[in-house]
Amino acid sequence: MSFSATLSVADDIATIVLTGELDASTAPRFHDLIDDAAGSGAGRLEIRAEQLGYLSSAGLRSLVFARQKMGDEVRIALVGAAEPVSRTIRLAGFDHSIELIDA
Repeated sequence: MSFSATLSVADDIATIVLTGELDASTAPRFHDLIDDAAGSGAGRLEIRAEQLGYLSSAGLRSLVFARQKMGDEVRIALVGAAEPVSRTIRLAGFDHSIELIDA
């Protein structure tokens, strides 16, 4: 499955939409968008994951990168993640650092 990621910013919310598989080969594209989102000064980062089919350990590290890059004062939410993706996040204990929201 091919990977795509897009960023939009509106009303203090940066939204990144992910499609496909977030792994070592696709993480750099996601990192670029996180850098852009952090530069926007948004107070919230919403990661739309309805079409994200797979999250590897490199993808999980990308979420850690997002938490670090955005800063503690920015709320990060992963929205609509499929059960395998959200389970990976919960097993890593990272659901305490980002919010998991059902779509």
